[in-house]
Amino acid sequence: MRNKYFPEEEIQLNDLLFMCYMIERVARHIHQKNKYVVNTIGKNGLYHLISCANVLHCENPLKVEADWIDEYKLQSSDYDVTAVDKELATIVPTPLEMGEVYQRLIVDTMTSTEDYVEGLIRVYNDDICEVIDNYNGSAFYEPSYVIARAYQAGGF
Repeated sequence: MRNKYFPEEEIQLNDLLFMCYMIERVARHIHQKNKYVVNTIGKNGLYHLISCANVLHCENPLKVEADWIDEYKLQSSDYDVTAVDKELATIVPTPLEMGEVYQRLIVDTMTSTEDYVEGLIRVYNDDICEVIDNYNGSAFYEPSYVIARAYQAGGF
């Protein structure tokens, strides 16, 4: 995938990781699901952001969060992915850990005709996210090949 602003530059895997990390951070901050963030920003916005990711990752993540929320008019809700049953879940993964989970799932399930932005939209709009984002379960810390197989099979 080529950078929107510098066509001679290739978008890197770390740029995708940054996007997944920031989607998770923003979604947690505004108490929305990741799907809401991805769909509200939209394909063009995601392409812009991933093209700027190699610069944005040097910024303060709190500033990047605030900029995304403001620029894309993301609204707060009452969904809290971190609200877990303490008897069932002793681990709440960090936004970076979840960014890594989603980055690997996107890469592991990409088709030859798909780019990172299309992969982001496809994965975050799949029902498997409901299972992965349920921290009362264990799906989020399964090996990446297990998550990819579950995605391709339509569930765990």
